[in-house]
Amino acid sequence: MQLAAAQLAAHLHKGLKPLYTLHGDEPLLIQEAADAIRAAARAQGYTERTVFTVAGAHFDWSAVLASGGEMSLFGDRQLVEVRIPSGKPGKEGSAALQQLAELASRNDSVLTLVLLPRLDGATLKGAWFGALDSFGTTLRVDPVERHALPQWIAQRLAQQQQRVCAGEEGQRTLQFFADRVEGNLLAAHQEVQKLALLHPPGELSFEQVEAAVLNVARYDAFKLAETVLAGHTERVQRMLDGLQAEGEAPVLVHWALSEDIRTLARVRQALDAGRPMPMALREHRVWGAKEKLMERVLPRLSAATVAQWLQDAHVVDGIAKGLKVPTWPADPWDALHRLATQVSRACAVRG
Repeated sequence: MQLAAAQLAAHLHKGLKPLYTLHGDEPLLIQEAADAIRAAARAQGYTERTVFTVAGAHFDWSAVLASGGEMSLFGDRQLVEVRIPSGKPGKEGSAALQQLAELASRNDSVLTLVLLPRLDGATLKGAWFGALDSFGTTLRVDPVERHALPQWIAQRLAQQQQRVCAGEEGQRTLQFFADRVEGNLLAAHQEVQKLALLHPPGELSFEQVEAAVLNVARYDAFKLAETVLAGHTERVQRMLDGLQAEGEAPVLVHWALSEDIRTLARVRQALDAGRPMPMALREHRVWGAKEKLMERVLPRLSAATVAQWLQDAHVVDGIAKGLKVPTWPADPWDALHRLATQVSRACAVRG
């Protein structure tokens, strides 16, 4: 059974199921969801806890299966926690997880919790994950996207009886906070908690937040490419500065950006050949957030414009590898700023 993260509290209030599987790549949210299940388990008498961490292909699954099927000598309920950091249990582990899922459905004295990283589509369709989902409750924990981060911060402040000012100043405060913690949700959580230590419940001014919140943002080259397509030019510049400060290789940043430019060119060519937009995007493996972004920008991009971006990306590739090109900055990061800025400005929403 699939369960949304927002539904977990209400679900646990109604009672525990014998098997839970959590998967996602946001450590803070995975930890909080697991902690909520553990707390509910303790409240319902699961006093014993056994933790297994699957490390490598030679992991002994027999102990996990024994714990999942055994009854306590003293009648105590127990929580069996299986952590699979790689998300790949292997052939033996796949069979063991399917057996474990069946055991969980028959043994109400054991609650099983399986913790996994973010899984790809093929893994989600695999037999072992299908068994976990079929016999238990599955919770996918998605990261908080940048556009939702200010509201997430506001909700966390509300949990500790704090809030920002109403109106424009409050929105400016939340946006400032989000800029400082973007891509680093655990640090964002810690910065929210810091405000509870520094200030009493009630309203927080922009100055109070500005003085307290550290710049702990972390940026991702692939998120940068999405931001370029979204036309958020100021944020693009901030992300490039952040990636440079973090020591990211300009070659990797260029690759992420140029891949999207190449995809734009291919889809634009398909559209010009008469392909419908949905078909052209699907043929070139564009989906999710990028699908929506490209659907928005492609109708107003000419083939000539995208071809020029491809040529410029080729130039920046040479600069990143040490070549000097007249009329272009010699520094790779300056060249990336120029390329990303011209693309993001063209992709910006026009009034």
